[in-house]
Amino acid sequence: MNKQDYMLRAIQLAKQAVAEDEVPVGAVVVDSAGKIIAEAYNQSAHSGDATAHAEILAIQRACAKLKTTRLWDCDMYVSLEPCTMCAAAISFARIKNLYFGATDEKGGAVISGVKFYDSPTCHHKPVVEGGICAAECGKILKDFFKAKR
Repeated sequence: MNKQDYMLRAIQLAKQAVAEDEVPVGAVVVDSAGKIIAEAYNQSAHSGDATAHAEILAIQRACAKLKTTRLWDCDMYVSLEPCTMCAAAISFARIKNLYFGATDEKGGAVISGVKFYDSPTCHHKPVVEGGICAAECGKILKDFFKAKR
């Protein structure tokens, strides 16, 4: 599998979120062998938990599966640029590479907003690449919020 394949899986998860009336964000954690070890989509609305973002849930599942708190050799693919909370969780989990689709100029914290990884207090900065399948990732979000208005 390649970067686009993993992002397409994150997009499929985002579409599952739409079907459950959740903000459409999907996340996938991949180990060093290229195997998907955890995945999730946003579940804040239905769980009543403001922290139930796709990235957080995927990290929790990956840590549980690997029985560790550090995901040193793992990569994360997420359909939307992570917010500050998720960027911090990615850092604390020591994710090696972060790949995301659409940029989030309003709530993003990686290349937008606070640029969390550029902070001197950030202990671990993953390698970051944005813009993978960005048009499709952005369209899912725009269509979701357009339907809400």
